[in-house]
Order: sequence, then structure tokens, then C-alpha cells
Amino acid sequence: MTAAPGRAGELIAALGERAELHDVYDATGAPVYHDISVRDTHEARELVALVRRTPGEVLELAAGSGRLTLPLLALGRDVTALELSAGMLSLLDERLARAPARLRDRCRPVCADMSGFTLGRRFGVIVLGTTSISLLDAAGRAGLYASVREHLAPGGRFLLSTVDVLETGAAQAEAEIEVVGASGRGYRMHEYWPADAHTRTVTVFPAQLPDSGPVSVCTTSVAVLPADLLVAELAAAGLTVVARHPLPAGGWRHRDVLLEVTA
Repeated sequence: MTAAPGRAGELIAALGERAELHDVYDATGAPVYHDISVRDTHEARELVALVRRTPGEVLELAAGSGRLTLPLLALGRDVTALELSAGMLSLLDERLARAPARLRDRCRPVCADMSGFTLGRRFGVIVLGTTSISLLDAAGRAGLYASVREHLAPGGRFLLSTVDVLETGAAQAEAEIEVVGASGRGYRMHEYWPADAHTRTVTVFPAQLPDSGPVSVCTTSVAVLPADLLVAELAAAGLTVVARHPLPAGGWRHRDVLLEVTA
């Protein structure tokens, strides 16, 4: 894995051999991502409200450690939680083991790639939250759209979140924030996103770097996929965006938007 760009890259270089680089979704990065995100309710309320309108089983893509899975199960629906990362699925299994049986028994975790999957059934609602579509390249997105069409029941809805890029902050190439995870551990997050760049890189350090010993640094680069681009891609794949739902949160250069899609 190559070092991160910008200020994060400088910090990694300063750590030298002490820096241990990990992907956000590998065995080391997944617990960090989970710790930061598990209590984040961003988009959960809006997704649950839209899912409630459409009957049928739910397929959640890129389910991760279950940040959205548990609220979806709380609706009383059967949920298939599809996730590629074994580390994330392990965390989801741990959460389900602690959940009430009425939730746990209605969840079916599946290890599969959202860019191409075959489950042999159709779903009333397919959900892809947390702007996770940005993890896929153009070929991966084409495979995703084809798989969604194969698995979406007549009258069903595909709900996915992406970004609307803001002009504000375009002159700023990177931002740094400190967050406290559910465990109480602190983290320092660097986001590197130059103007007009088609990708952004997020790198996570411990909030306080130790004076000695190894330091785990987790990083990932994701595509910048404005809503208008996805609307055009979905139309070319035979899918229609019937509504855009603005989401209340975002970042220093974007706001998230939830697309409601039909086949």
C-alpha cells in the first residue's frame, strides 16, 4: 500500500518504519472504522423512512459492521446483509450475537462483492448507504447496476447515497478533524481532496502518537461520484431516479444526497 498524499503522507514519512499502513477495511482497519462509525446516525433516519414505504425483504449492500443493518432489522423486515470484507462481517456477527433474537433471526449475512452477485431471489428494497458506491470503479458500478436489476422486485426501490460537490472549500486541498470513537479512543482524520480531483483520500491516525513503537495508520481512497453522474449511469443501465433526497450532513466540500431508484 502506498503512503497517503498531503499532510497525512508527511506524518507517515516522519514515523518512518514505525508506520504500519492498513486499508480501512482490512483486519486492522475494520475495527477502527467500526469504532468511528458505529454510533453515527447519519442517513439512517432517512433510509429507514424510505424503506418503510415499500414492502418486502431488504438487501443491504456493503453492510459493513451493521451501522444501518440494525435499524433496518428494527423495522421488522428480513434483511440480507451483503459485505465483501471478512473483518467487517466478523464485527457484524458479533453485534448480531448480542442483539435480541427477534432481530438476529431475521438477518442473513452474506460474503459477496456488490459489483457482481447472485442470490437467486428478489427484494422489495435494495440499500447502498454511506456513499459506498464511491468504492467502485466504472466497471464495478456497471456490474452493481446489472445485479440490482436482477434482484429488485417489481415496484421495488433501490436506495443509494452519493455526494453533491460544493463550490465552497474548492480552494482548500485537505482538512483534518479529530473524532472520538465508541470505545472512547481518539482519532485524527485527514481528508485530501484537491479541486477537480476525481478521488479523495481519507487517512486515520491515533489522536495521540506514541513516542515509540509501531503506529497503525488506516487509509482509503474513494471516487468522487456526483449525483448527476450516477443519474446518467443509472439511466443507461435501465434504472430510473424518481427522487433525490438531500441529507443533512456532509463534509467541507460536499453534501450527501440519497437517490431513490426504480427499475
